[in-house]
Amino acid sequence: MTFVLKSAASALAISCGVAVMSAAPAHAYTLMDMLRGDRQRSQSTIFMDQMPPGRVGQRGGIGGSLGGLDPEAPLPKVSGPRYYTYKTETLQFVDTGKFADPVVTGAVADVSGSGDASAEPAVQRRFLAQAKVRANVDVAKALEAYYGDSRNPLVWVDGNQINDRAKSAMLVLADAGFVGLDPADYVVQTPDIDPANPDPAFRDRALTQFELELSAKVLAFVQDTVRGRIDPNKISGYHDFQRKVVNLAPVLKLARMSPDVGAYIASRSPDSPQFLALKAELAKLRAADGGNEERIVVSLDKLLRPGESSPEIANIVKAIGKHGSETLRTDHAATIAAYAGSSDYSPDIVSLVEDFQKERGLKADGVIGQATVRAMTGGDTNASKIDKLVVAMEQARWLPEDLGSRYVMINQPAYMVYYHNDGKEQLSMRVVVGGKNNQTYFFDDEIETVEFNPFWGVPQSIIINEMLPKLRSDPNYLDQLGYEVEVNGHAVASSSVDWYGSTDNVSVRQPPSSDNALGELKILFPNSHAIYMHDTPSKSFFKRDMRALSHGCVRLADPRAMAAAVLGTTVDDVAKQIASGQNHAVRVPQKIPVYVSYFTAWPNKDGVVEYFDDVYGRDAYVDKAFDATTKARGAQI
Repeated sequence: MTFVLKSAASALAISCGVAVMSAAPAHAYTLMDMLRGDRQRSQSTIFMDQMPPGRVGQRGGIGGSLGGLDPEAPLPKVSGPRYYTYKTETLQFVDTGKFADPVVTGAVADVSGSGDASAEPAVQRRFLAQAKVRANVDVAKALEAYYGDSRNPLVWVDGNQINDRAKSAMLVLADAGFVGLDPADYVVQTPDIDPANPDPAFRDRALTQFELELSAKVLAFVQDTVRGRIDPNKISGYHDFQRKVVNLAPVLKLARMSPDVGAYIASRSPDSPQFLALKAELAKLRAADGGNEERIVVSLDKLLRPGESSPEIANIVKAIGKHGSETLRTDHAATIAAYAGSSDYSPDIVSLVEDFQKERGLKADGVIGQATVRAMTGGDTNASKIDKLVVAMEQARWLPEDLGSRYVMINQPAYMVYYHNDGKEQLSMRVVVGGKNNQTYFFDDEIETVEFNPFWGVPQSIIINEMLPKLRSDPNYLDQLGYEVEVNGHAVASSSVDWYGSTDNVSVRQPPSSDNALGELKILFPNSHAIYMHDTPSKSFFKRDMRALSHGCVRLADPRAMAAAVLGTTVDDVAKQIASGQNHAVRVPQKIPVYVSYFTAWPNKDGVVEYFDDVYGRDAYVDKAFDATTKARGAQI
């Protein structure tokens, strides 16, 4: 085996989003995406630590005992991660006790009613210690550090009134919706001070409460706009991110010293080309005022093929005229202008549909099904597009702000992968991602290796759920298929294994061949989920519009082109590597960031935002997390 199979893969116990229930040799861990041709299956499974006692874990082996397994008992199952009820971060009261300076407090006590303006800041600091504000731990620490230092003046209050700096900051917070945040999370009430009230203590209590509340909201805004409002890892087990750490320590000092505090706070929002494209699209749709726009409806209850007729042809032409690109409309201007309402699906309209399908990444065959209808009718209302944009802007914050000049982006809802080099998209292709029961994770990593003529290590889930029944009927089953079987690391015949015993010390792998489930190559970015990109012998899947069909790994329509891109070589060189027929791995010259992402709204290479179906229903979980967060933050006292 190669160095990749021995080192990077040795720590993995999960492959392509499917958990295994026990340890096996290292080579079994990185080759576990079960490609089953065109068959559709659904597995119900549980993790090892969720299994009933006595089912798995006692070792069998060649001619071994039953190992605690009842031959008549239902086979154990293996499941993937689950979605959670979102738990918001804990809010704590800011420790204001350390804000009071006994010396200063005593000194100003006698002059608090004297009208001496120079005493006002000290008096306010005394009342600052009585303010009550709740915040998350990071914001609380930043507040305690700033106001606990008596040398730091108040930021938002001058004398007996709020200052222009505060007004500028509040305007930015009120406009948080423009950067995909919720203004309700950052509301601060202006102190209601009656100028006729002679009690300076009442005034100062209100001002210092306002001071601390606004500082807390500004810090929360800065933190949110950099790392996102919610913790993605609390949404589901399919989300895997190292949450960003935002340095809040200098924010209040910089806000106080900035000549334009509003511009400073606003500058903390991401400014990557992708985020700016989402932001501009959000502003455009909100200016269009929601879902009152005319929506073209195309009603088809079956596929519409070239040469057929349908009363919906008029709406089809109208919809493409509205939602097709400017280039498409120009190229087919004569067809669109000459259309007189006929119900015939004529060759000129077929050509129009085919070009529309091509620019939307659909199969350009002129056959109109639901995917084409959805694309040509805009798919979403303005309101649903806005929701997708807000979710996408949140998710963009989970990734590095700068994706890099060279990277690979897999967008699961688009069923596409994109290779960028020198800041430009140089390659894109269709992919197959995990099905709803075997979802692909959302995370980022680095591409390290391309492995040619790979082995496919069969996961315990498939050995138990699918192979075991056949092996109990015919112990020669795997021998006949040419699979390699090992028990405790020793090669044995399939027929010599007691398949009524435990399989936890049994590993099965498929050698490189034209029938190998991983095809000619795989592209590795070692991760705890054992997700990778690879070839497949099941090429027919790429012709489908809905391509959530794998067990979690990402199948490539043109794996040789992607391998050549990440290796910095040619497709001919990749072909030579494959032609050797030998299993071997080649490291990429430089590690390449890979973003295994999930965006239902994302800009294409021209900066135009495209919208996709929420194949796993994840956006709804993000929305629920938004709602829970806003509700928790609203309970201040």
